[in-house]
Amino acid sequence: MPQVERPENETAPTSPLRLRRASDRTPNVRARAPLRLGMAGGGTDLSPYCDRFGGAVLNATIDRFAFAHVNPNPEGKLVFRASDINLEESYAPTAELPLDGGLVLHKAVYRHMVRTYNLSPAPALTVSTTTDAPAGSGLGSSSALVVALVEAFRAALDLPLSPYDVAKLAFTIERVDLGLAGGRQDQYAAAFGGVNFMEFLPEDRVIVNPLRIGRAQLAELESSLVVCFSGKSRRSETIIKEQVSGLNATNSSKTVDNMHLLKAEATAMKLAVLDGDVREVARILNRSWEAKKNTASGVSTPLIDTLFDAALIEGAWGGKVSGAGGGGFLMFCTDPENRYRLVSALNEAGGHASSVKFTFGGAEAWTVPG
Repeated sequence: MPQVERPENETAPTSPLRLRRASDRTPNVRARAPLRLGMAGGGTDLSPYCDRFGGAVLNATIDRFAFAHVNPNPEGKLVFRASDINLEESYAPTAELPLDGGLVLHKAVYRHMVRTYNLSPAPALTVSTTTDAPAGSGLGSSSALVVALVEAFRAALDLPLSPYDVAKLAFTIERVDLGLAGGRQDQYAAAFGGVNFMEFLPEDRVIVNPLRIGRAQLAELESSLVVCFSGKSRRSETIIKEQVSGLNATNSSKTVDNMHLLKAEATAMKLAVLDGDVREVARILNRSWEAKKNTASGVSTPLIDTLFDAALIEGAWGGKVSGAGGGGFLMFCTDPENRYRLVSALNEAGGHASSVKFTFGGAEAWTVPG
């Protein structure tokens, strides 16, 4: 059954909350949220398109994750750490953290949670993260990181937040508090997990429809997929801003027309996935890729073009970039018997290719002894 986002009719608590305690010890909280492949409809979750016309996206979470850890800091400091990019920052605990650089995602989540849930005094914590893919990968890694951080604080504060609430909080922190360009699918994919057909409707309504796929169809699709990292995307925000500009220009613009095509392909992809028709999945990937390239300049790059050419020569049935484009991960469909050769050819062409597995759990958190 589809899960419909409920209206926000709850207010933040008026009395100060404390980090919950396990027995007499404050627990260490760990959380993780999955990354995702954007299979069809990406871009239609952008405002103002989804606010005017409604967007539709089909995505699937995969066996790459963003991890977050929230632990009491015994020295009374507030420490943010991202070990995978070798950054660490230290502050006095405060709700008035500056969001002008550095580990802005960590700081923004901490600041939002302290302010929203009236944590007084601001807690001394060590907040650390790692991700299995870099920012700009096209796998929604930045949003998954924010979701993992929100989920960790949800567990630490014992908050009654649903996956919809966690996703909406993460969206607000990224798009409103930080003003980062982007859509909505990444936060909801990370919060819910699985293969989902998502609808982004006017008035900020979201419907997440989990697909019930037969085991044989799911195994065939998974066995046909190859993902390939082309290098970090350095233009995703520029591409998204160009798409938004095109959407704002006129309802009959080239960008809007191609967004309509992308939305239609999300519905077509849903039917192909449910039917287990991998050849049709590949054809839709190809059509979606052509439509996405028409939404903004710079969606493709010379290396992406080289990798596509190498994949098609080696027997790929179809493919597209996951995410905004300009770099990041590509995905291809091929005959499962041909997958090894396709992976080898993409690696020889300058990519970093591998198989991939779907996951069906969303963001989760757990505690360990302090």
